[in-house]
Amino acid sequence: MKTLLLMRHAKSSWGNSSLADHDRPLNKRGQRACRLMGAFLKETAPTPDKIISSTALRARQTVDGLLETLGFEEQVTYTRDLYLADVETMLEQLQPLSDEIQVAMLVGHNPGMDNFLDKLCDEPDHMPTAAVAEIQFEISHWQELTDSTSAWLKNLWKPKELNLR
Repeated sequence: MKTLLLMRHAKSSWGNSSLADHDRPLNKRGQRACRLMGAFLKETAPTPDKIISSTALRARQTVDGLLETLGFEEQVTYTRDLYLADVETMLEQLQPLSDEIQVAMLVGHNPGMDNFLDKLCDEPDHMPTAAVAEIQFEISHWQELTDSTSAWLKNLWKPKELNLR
């Protein structure tokens, strides 16, 4: 069995209209939410063996905030491929993972996160900023993961519902 933690980046700032979308930082609420979500996940969720994140500034800052409180000791991989990625691209990031990795985490953007959740788990739920979905797969090897792999949504944690904002 493999587990995926799917996280949408925390709330970003729209304060500087001259910035490219890829370069937008987190706002104060987003900075706070990712640290609080990291502390919550440390107590509640399985610790990831690997984190793969979009290179967008708001995603990188989300990972930085998580790392402050999550207790993750492994290296994070950043890839531009996850910037506004579709379902197929997210699968391509997971399939080459080592079989030793039991829990992987993807940090990215909507609409991709919502689409991924819907496609794999048949859960047409919305992932607001800083939300984390815990998805389980009945596979032994990441390379077996496809868009039709049997998956179920174990948890969907939304900061607002957890009073983490």
